[in-house]
Amino acid sequence: MEKEWRFIDTGAQSPAMNMAIDEAILTAHAEGKVPPTLRFYGWNPATLSIGYFQKAEEEVDFSEVERQGIGFVRRATGGRAVLHDQELTYSIIVSEKAPGIPKTVNEAYRVLSMGLLHGFRLLQLDAEMVNLSSSDDKGKYAAASSAACFDSPSWYELVVEGRKIAGSAQTRQKGVVLQHGSILLDMDVDQLFSLLKFPSERVKERLMRSFNSKAVAINDIKSQIGQPPATMAELRTAFRRGYEEGMGLQLTPSELTPYEMELAEQLASEKYGSTEWNRKR
Repeated sequence: MEKEWRFIDTGAQSPAMNMAIDEAILTAHAEGKVPPTLRFYGWNPATLSIGYFQKAEEEVDFSEVERQGIGFVRRATGGRAVLHDQELTYSIIVSEKAPGIPKTVNEAYRVLSMGLLHGFRLLQLDAEMVNLSSSDDKGKYAAASSAACFDSPSWYELVVEGRKIAGSAQTRQKGVVLQHGSILLDMDVDQLFSLLKFPSERVKERLMRSFNSKAVAINDIKSQIGQPPATMAELRTAFRRGYEEGMGLQLTPSELTPYEMELAEQLASEKYGSTEWNRKR
């Protein structure tokens, strides 16, 4: 039997508003005001987001972020730095007690990423879910890592041609799971690394080489295998259908409720748009 979820595409939003909307949906769902939700969104301007536990001043070159006109925000989820630009970002908000949602973070990540796996396959990419808790796979993917998100493998990783193709992070609050992540259409590794701090140029170069060997964007793979590049519209179609098929969902198009909008605006102003939150570590 299909599970009915709400589907919302909020389009491109500011860094603070994007994180605020995710938290507002989480709160509304925890209070029983809205159903489980799959959300798609983009970023305006292009934005560097860092994980909840990262030390902003130590890891981010803020003078370069400002010079390039890049937005900046700290996520409520863990993980590392992501440059959100030519990508489709998704978030899933669902109760921990919902049928089929595993209790452990790693198993929940596997279940909630099935839609991504199906989406990549609908784009004619040979994606697979790699279990990094197995010693065979872990040895292949775990290596020296930088502050960049796609450089740090989760227990279950989506890979194409042996390289990571989606970066996701998860948090649990108020009895609700929030998982969000980046589906990269194109990736500018030079730009991402220009926004981060490194002990030396040599270390930076080494980590960039490592990053390039472990991470890849959709159109890089498509170019390598002789397929025409994908468009953002194709991504939206493929991953919406991917979630319906991969998780057995019936997605009903909807919009944020007035309650969610009001809460999101408050959170954007008081939390995610504040220096106190964004540079607190």
